[in-house]
Amino acid sequence: MHDIIVVGAGPAGLTSAIYARRANKKVLVLEAKAYGGQIINTLDIENYPANNHISGFDLATNMYNQAKESGTEFVFDKVIEIKNYSKYKEVVTNNGKYKCKALILATGSENRKLGLVNEGDLVGKGVSYCATCDGAFYKGKIVAVVGGGNTALEDAIYLSDIASRVYLIHRRNTFKGEESTLNKLKEKDNITFIYNSNVTKLNGSYKLDSIEVMDIDNNRKELKISALFIAVGQIPENQNFAKIINLDDKGYIIAKENCHTNRKGIFVAGDARTKNLRQLVTATSDGAVASTEAIKYINSKL
Repeated sequence: MHDIIVVGAGPAGLTSAIYARRANKKVLVLEAKAYGGQIINTLDIENYPANNHISGFDLATNMYNQAKESGTEFVFDKVIEIKNYSKYKEVVTNNGKYKCKALILATGSENRKLGLVNEGDLVGKGVSYCATCDGAFYKGKIVAVVGGGNTALEDAIYLSDIASRVYLIHRRNTFKGEESTLNKLKEKDNITFIYNSNVTKLNGSYKLDSIEVMDIDNNRKELKISALFIAVGQIPENQNFAKIINLDDKGYIIAKENCHTNRKGIFVAGDARTKNLRQLVTATSDGAVASTEAIKYINSKL
């Protein structure tokens, strides 16, 4: 039996593992895909302390190697179910079952995609899902944001101070985001609103050159831009835990800053939980908190 099992090898999960190993706990990390999470697609990270310029791949690899060298075990397999027993937790994967005294869920969330041809190929080459991560690369350029919630509005405000022109594209004629944020946007003189429209095509082979936008009357137009920031929501990957763990109406695990879930001995870290800010630095912070709380839980049972 492991002391702690961590589900997910993104920044939150890897940090959890590092902290748990420093407390000499036996740790297993289960990951369905590859280590690193979403950040592995970020070409240059400039907002993480002590790493002014580092690629997401390099940072994730450093974290993974640090966790592995500390003695963390890794199994790359998809978790399909968790079971909560009085004396232990059981994690069921496609190919096995694992028991632990405490469990940390660091499954993250996935950016909702537009589903367009070339979208995946152009990530990091003009297509981005994080304005605060990548916006600075497009200083003085023409960019676009697609979405209608608070994230899209905040992204547009952020980019308006960097880019020369920001197109804000929304499929409806009203925004879901806060009115106060929208009013701030309307005061900007370099924001162009495009209502009742969808992005239907991404043009460019090696980098994004332009996008096609179609309105509700099927009228199409081409916008020459350097970057498209997609802010149409996220999809948390917590569906397999719904029978055990309380989720909010969007599928995020309900937890406060102490990273406790509704089940004793089960904790959550990173983008998988309810929180106001989803950034690399808050993910690693959660990892440290969740691991510390899991260690306290285990030690209290001794």
